[in-house]
This record gives sequence, structure tokens and C-alpha cells, in this order.
Amino acid sequence: MSFTPSASATLQSGKMKKDESFLGKLGGTLVRKKKSKEVSDLHEEGKNAINAPLLPSGTDIHPEDTLLEENAERIMLNPTSRENPKFKDLLKVLIDWINSELEEERIIVKDLEEDCYDGQVLQKLFEKLSGRKLNVAEVTQSEIGQKQKLQTVLEAVNDLLRPHGWTIEWSVDSIHSKNLVSIVYLLVALAMHFMAPIRLPEHVSVQVVVVKKREGILQTAVVTKELTSTTEMMMGRFERDAFDTLLDHAPDKLNVVKTSLITFVNKHLNKLNLEVTELESQFADGVYLILLMGLLEDYFVPLYNFFLTPESFEQKVHNVAFAFELMQDGGLKKPKARPEDVVNLNLKSTLRVLYNLFSNYKNSD
Repeated sequence: MSFTPSASATLQSGKMKKDESFLGKLGGTLVRKKKSKEVSDLHEEGKNAINAPLLPSGTDIHPEDTLLEENAERIMLNPTSRENPKFKDLLKVLIDWINSELEEERIIVKDLEEDCYDGQVLQKLFEKLSGRKLNVAEVTQSEIGQKQKLQTVLEAVNDLLRPHGWTIEWSVDSIHSKNLVSIVYLLVALAMHFMAPIRLPEHVSVQVVVVKKREGILQTAVVTKELTSTTEMMMGRFERDAFDTLLDHAPDKLNVVKTSLITFVNKHLNKLNLEVTELESQFADGVYLILLMGLLEDYFVPLYNFFLTPESFEQKVHNVAFAFELMQDGGLKKPKARPEDVVNLNLKSTLRVLYNLFSNYKNSD
């Protein structure tokens, strides 16, 4: 028995063939598009490999970092440097310092990139340190307003620092784009210029990736940036004296000098039944320095002028600063060290202060 397909079956079969033909064409189109995208991605990968051969592993370049104008550049912190313990320590010291300075403003900084980019914190910090009031809007939400505030703040900062030989390593755009290296450069400069009562970690360097656009091609390079040097260099004490020479060129004689200084101070402090065995720590609160000056100049220092048993950092700084005033009243030059350096157990600063006393009073009874 023969079988003849119905009209509806014939129509359905024709529709299926038509659908198969359409899907085939669509599939071919999708395959071609996929292959085209793979070729494009491969081309882009090759171009990036050519244009960015110096990128350290683990460095991510975001799309906005590649959208540069001709001859423009963008600087990014190497992730490895971001995790450097000394760099992290520097960030913590700066954050704690800002929070201490702006405590009365009820400003709390937790992240330098997120909290400093809009100019609000930098404005308040500069005003507190300099004693100047800047003519800026208190609250600015728009990008234009934030950059205008930053412009005013940075102009004031640059006018203050540039005459003292500071290299300006920051700009409105770099700060507003949350460039952490620029922000740290600025804060370190302010801390150093205003002789902040903090101890910045020495010799902190980071690596940054510099992306530049030249003739439409992205070029990258890795550059090392030195954020801090030595404490003395950072605080601007460039004048060298015999004590510097002694420490630099005859460190083996350091113990001889320390022994001489201990003998000198105990000669006078023994009159009060006091004795020093550790120069680094026993002068850090300023009490022995004050008593020593009274003994050397033969006067009694009223106890209400200083803290006999200082507990806080501020009380210790007050004592050492007061001792420095007594030294100047006695005709000595202003000590090169800062009171904060002595309180922070900076051996070189403490020895320099005591050596200055020794030089002037070594023949005193």
C-alpha cells in the first residue's frame, strides 16, 4: 500500500527545510562573527604586548587609563609597592597625623585616596597648619566644584613650598584622580615643612607604572619614586657639624663619645642623687634636660613650668621644648634637633643636644 503525504505534512516539511536553511545561515553568521571577534581580540592582545612590554606582572590597566590624549600620561602605583610594609607604615603615620590635627574638626580619615581627593581634608589640614583661611566653598559635590577647591588649596600650598626648593610632585588632576603617590608626596611635604610631631619612616620608595601616549601608541615604563629619605634630610637640617663627621667617619668612636657624655651629665645630676645610664631613653621625657640646665646655670626651675612625671607624648614634647628655651636663654644656639625627635628616641638628635651642652659646659663645676 502506497503512502501519499498530506498537504499539511508537505507544508510542514517545507517549513522545516526553510527553518533549517535560515538557522544554517544564522549559525554561519554567528561563527563568522565569533571568529572575527577572536581575531580582533588576538590583534588587541598583540598590540598590548607590543605597546606595554615593561608592565610588571599583576599590574592592571583599566580602560580609563588607556583613554589618553596625545602626549598625555597616567601614573599608577605598582601593586607590589602598595603592599610594601614600609609604605603601609608611612600611610598609617600620615593618617594618624591628619586625624590628630583635625580632631577638633571632627574629621576622621581612613583612606587617603578616598578621603583626600576632593580637597576638603586638604583644605582643613592646610588651614590648621598654616593658620590661614582659604576662600573656598565648604561643601562641593560636583567634580567642577571639587577641582576648583583643589586648585585654590594647591595654589596656596605651592606658593608656600616652592620658594623653599620643593619639587611639586602633584597636581589638581592627579589628586582628584586619587593618585595615591601624588597624595603622599603632598602630605609628606606638608609634614616636613611644618615640622610635624611625627616620625616618618625613612627611605620609603615605590615603583609606579607610567603610561604615555605617543603618536597614538601607549608606551609604558616602570619608575622608582622616593617618598622619604633620612629624618635629618627631610627636616631640612643640611648644615653639618663635627658631630656629623664623627658619626659618619668614626662610628667606632661613638661609644667613647657616649661614655664622655654620660660622665659629664652624671657629674651634675649626681648633685640631685640622679644618675643616667642610657642616653637614648632617659632624656626622652625632657625632665633630666630641664634639671641639668638648672644645675649648669645654677638656678632652680619651678616645678609648675614643666611636667615632673609626664605621661603623654605632648607633655614630653613640652618638657623638651622648654629645656631648649632654657638653653637659648643661657646663650646657646637653638638646637638643631626637634623636641619631637628627642621624645621619639632619635639617638643622633639626643646626642647632638647633649654634645652641645658638653661643649659649652665641660669645664663647669
